[in-house]
Amino acid sequence: MKIFAFINQKGGVGKTTIAINLARALSLRDYKILLIDFDPQANAGSGLGIKVGKEESIYQAIIEGYCEKFIKNPFPNLYLLPSSIDLVGLEVELVEYPNREYVLKNLIKNSFYQDKPLKDFFDFIFIDSPPSLSLITVNILTACEGIIIPLQCEYYALEGLSLLVKTIRGIKKSLNPDLMLFGLVLTMYDKRNKLSHEVAEEAKEHFKWIIFNTLIPRSVRVSEAPSFGKPVIDYSPNNKASEAFLKLADEFLERIKSRKKYP
Repeated sequence: MKIFAFINQKGGVGKTTIAINLARALSLRDYKILLIDFDPQANAGSGLGIKVGKEESIYQAIIEGYCEKFIKNPFPNLYLLPSSIDLVGLEVELVEYPNREYVLKNLIKNSFYQDKPLKDFFDFIFIDSPPSLSLITVNILTACEGIIIPLQCEYYALEGLSLLVKTIRGIKKSLNPDLMLFGLVLTMYDKRNKLSHEVAEEAKEHFKWIIFNTLIPRSVRVSEAPSFGKPVIDYSPNNKASEAFLKLADEFLERIKSRKKYP
């Protein structure tokens, strides 16, 4: 299992933060990571200090059918296929595409980096998604193998999660039989807040089969880091959130190993 998507139709739950910092944590473990930003907001790019126009983004890569020349390398072992606001128009344009649900999957399959297929050059490919259940999201669900759901430790967080799980199962049945729910990450956890504790306990009760043990704490450093174009791991290495992301990376790798042993 190599291709993972970070998905939640609710905005502001930490999808991009998890994607960036888990990718960075794994890159520090000497894994080569490609982060594909497939969100028109392009926050993954700005969070890594990269901002481009449509001629240099995944939008143009889809038009040309390959992506090598658009891939950036902002940190050692961490690579980015950036997005741009022009990706908004792709939602309409995809309607006219043949096999429109497989456009992203085919891009990954047909692309090379340094003369190797993407899945051979990179240890893991991460996809950051928009906060919606759209045709772009369907493309992501069709292209990936594992889903990681960030879940905010707040009141409305669990609402809509059952709809997301239902959508994922529908895509698995109709378009991508290899798709699986790989993990659920609790974000913005505040141990001093009773509500955070209650949401965490409820999530553990209903999703104990996929939930990660590592909790990502709420931290002002996490909010500050993107404005400096850095993951929080680089911006504030000794921060409690940075330590949590490193632990999450170790737990991610352990889960990968256990799934290899017990498919």
